[in-house]
Amino acid sequence: MRVLIGGQGNESQGSFERLPLIDARNLSSTSRTEQRKTADQIGRAAREIGFFRIIGHGIDLALVEKTYQAAERFFALPDFKKRQYYIGNSTNHRGYVPFTEKGDYPDEMNRSYEAFDLGLDLPPNDPDYTAGNRLLGPNVWPDVYGFRQTVSEYYKQISALGQRMCAALELHLGLVPGKMTDHMTKPISQLRLLHYVRQSNGIDAKSVNMGAHTDYECLTLLHTRNAGLQVMNADDRWIDVPVDPRVFVVNIGDMLEAWTNGLLRSTPHRVLNLSPERFSMPYFVAANYDTIISPFPELISEGGRPQYEPFKAGVHLERMLRRDFPYLRDSSQSDAVDDQSSQPKSIKNPFENRMSRSAY
Repeated sequence: MRVLIGGQGNESQGSFERLPLIDARNLSSTSRTEQRKTADQIGRAAREIGFFRIIGHGIDLALVEKTYQAAERFFALPDFKKRQYYIGNSTNHRGYVPFTEKGDYPDEMNRSYEAFDLGLDLPPNDPDYTAGNRLLGPNVWPDVYGFRQTVSEYYKQISALGQRMCAALELHLGLVPGKMTDHMTKPISQLRLLHYVRQSNGIDAKSVNMGAHTDYECLTLLHTRNAGLQVMNADDRWIDVPVDPRVFVVNIGDMLEAWTNGLLRSTPHRVLNLSPERFSMPYFVAANYDTIISPFPELISEGGRPQYEPFKAGVHLERMLRRDFPYLRDSSQSDAVDDQSSQPKSIKNPFENRMSRSAY
C-alpha cells in the first residue's frame, strides 16, 4: 500500500543554519495567551524546519542521567546474556537489538550500534496483544539492577512531554483540543536505548553510523548528550545539532506530516561516527495502531486537495520496521502487513523521496 500521492511536503521549508531553541514552560501556564505564544513558536519551527530544541520541558534531568546509566549497565553485559532478550524472540517487537540486526540504508558505512526497544507496557492479557498485534503488549525487562523501575519512570515522563508537544501543535494549527491526542490513548510509541560504537580508530569519523532517514511516527523527542546528529536543510546540506544536556530535540515524523497535509515537515537526519562510543535515547510519539492517518480537512486550503492518501498508523510503522530489522524480513513473522501480495527486496519510505542523491 503506497501512502503518499506525491510526498511533496511543505515547499516553504527554509534553508536553515541552526535549530531554534524554545522555552516550553509556558505550555503549562494558566494564561491562554502565553500558551498560544509558545505553541506558535513551536509551530513555526515545525513548519519551517521540522526540527527544534526545547528547554523548560519538565523532564527530571537526574532521571535522564539515571536512565543512561541503566542503559549502560545493560549494554555492558556479555553478549550471550544480552541475547537472552533478543527482539526476534519476542512476539511484539520488544527487547535487545544486536549489532548484526542492520537496516537497509544506502549511505550507512561501518554501521555499528546495538539497541533495546520498549513501548507502552501493557499486561499479557491485553486483547490487542493476545489477538497478535506485533506493536502492543508487555515489554521485555532485563534482569539488570534498577533497569525496569528507572526506564519505566522515564517512559512515563517522556510520553507525557510528547502529549504536551502534540497538544501545542493542535493549538497552533487551530485544531480542536484532542484532534490528535485523542488518537494517542493506546499508542504504538517506542523508546529506543541506543549504544553506538565506532569499531576502529581508523574509521573516518565523518562516516555514517545511522543512515539518512525520516522518522516514521508523529514526533521524536531526543535528549542531547553527544555530538553526531545532523539535520538536512532545504539545500541538501547537513547541519549539526548542538549538544546541550538541558535540552531535548524535537522533530516531526511521517505521520504528522501526512496528518497536517504537509504543513509540518518530516525532515531527514542521520548520525555520524564522531566518537568511539555514544549513547542515545530517542522516544517516538505515535498514534494508536488502528488510527487512520488522513489529512485533517481543516488544514486543506479552500479549493485544495489532500496531498496524502490515508494509511493506518500501525501498518506504516510495521512496514518501515521491516526495512530496519532483518528478523522481520526473513522470518515467518514477515508475513505481509499491507495489501501487496509480495514485498520488494528493498523497502522504501515514500516520505524520504525528497532526499536527493547528494544527501547520501
